[in-house]
Amino acid sequence: MAVRLNVTYIILDGHVEVQRYRYLYFLIMFTAYILIICCNSSIVFLIVIHKNLHEPMYIFIAALLINSLLFSTNIYPKLLIDLLSEKQIISFQACLFQVFTFYSLSCSEFLLLAAMSYDRYVSICKPLQYTTIMRKTTVRVLLVLAWVVPACHVAVPVIQNVNTKICSFTSKSIFCNGSTSRIFCQTLGTFSVFSLIVFTNIGLFPMLFILFTYTKILLVAYKSCTKVRNKATQTCLPHLLVLINYSFLLTYDVIMIRVESDFPKTAQLVMTLQIITYHPLFNPIVYGLKMKEIAKHLKRLLCQDKVK
Repeated sequence: MAVRLNVTYIILDGHVEVQRYRYLYFLIMFTAYILIICCNSSIVFLIVIHKNLHEPMYIFIAALLINSLLFSTNIYPKLLIDLLSEKQIISFQACLFQVFTFYSLSCSEFLLLAAMSYDRYVSICKPLQYTTIMRKTTVRVLLVLAWVVPACHVAVPVIQNVNTKICSFTSKSIFCNGSTSRIFCQTLGTFSVFSLIVFTNIGLFPMLFILFTYTKILLVAYKSCTKVRNKATQTCLPHLLVLINYSFLLTYDVIMIRVESDFPKTAQLVMTLQIITYHPLFNPIVYGLKMKEIAKHLKRLLCQDKVK
């Protein structure tokens, strides 16, 4: 006896003239995905194989780049399939999972940046205690917390919506994110409360902590010798660039959830593509060029490839 499954599908209506430009879109997005994989994996590979990069600062950078790979893999394979499909749809369950993964990994980015700022704070402000504080156990705990804490926070509002009544089956996005909340008949008060808790714990507090640590670093560097100032600039500048870049993109995502209906579809698509393309490529480029040791090993790797 055949078992009939009742599957609810959501239409992803954020594409612009996908029927006309599907192959061009596919080529661009496929190229972007390959570049994201190659750029992030190359830096992670260098950090893994070179023992002089087995320090907390570089381990956190590797974790950040792995997070970018997971973030992209949550979106690109489904997006590429949709571009070649007649209908851009996703099951409701898969949509909720994509929302969970999207925001869980997005929040992990902030916690990883917070861990990196703490590492720089100890290194520059308490150099004599660095080896005692930043032990392997400490690094492992910070990495586990950076991935587990956001997952636990984001899981609550997502699970809450599993049995929520749906009034619309169309999402004005190219993948499932916060705008998917508009498909529900009403926004639950408890859902808003949980969202506020997630934003405060995983967004606001880490941001305030990062600002505090970098303020302390700047004060110490300003009062110290040139060598300390150069060290602070070389190691902290890339982190600040990544933080500022990601904060702007995530702020856009939050704003779009509020004003989605009043925003032109083409402009919305362009900005959404920046979140999933620009930032995952920005991280490895910044760390590959600005971090002296990584840049040195990357240059050697590229020179060896040219010789071969």
